[in-house]
Amino acid sequence: MSENGKMVVVCNHADAPHVMPTLIMGASGVGIGEDVILFFCPGGAPILVNGELEKIRDMKLKGLPDPVQLFDDIVSEGGRVILCELALENKDIKVEDVREGVEIMSAPSFLLDAVGAGLSLVF
Repeated sequence: MSENGKMVVVCNHADAPHVMPTLIMGASGVGIGEDVILFFCPGGAPILVNGELEKIRDMKLKGLPDPVQLFDDIVSEGGRVILCELALENKDIKVEDVREGVEIMSAPSFLLDAVGAGLSLVF
C-alpha cells in the first residue's frame, strides 16, 4: 500500500459525464500516490471495450483531458481498472474485446480488494 492510502472509484455509466470524472479522479489519485482501484459495473462496462474511449476522445470535450491518455496513465502508474465479470454476459462483451490493462473480477472479489479504502467515489 502507498503512504497515502487506497482510493476506490466506481463507474456505473458508459457516457462521458460519468466516465471522464472516473478517469480524472483515478489519474489524479495515482498522481498523488494513492493505490487506485477503478471498478466498472455493468452499466459502465461498455466503455472498456476497445475503441470506446476513443469515441469520447473524438468528442473533443472542451477543457477536458484525453480519456485514452488518462486510462493509460492510470494503468502505467500501477492503478487497477476492473471490469465486473457480470458485464460480460449482461452487456454481451467478449473478453478478447476488452481494452488491454483491464482486469475482470467478481463484485465480491473487488469488495475484498477495496477493504480499507480511505476514499471512495461513485460516478
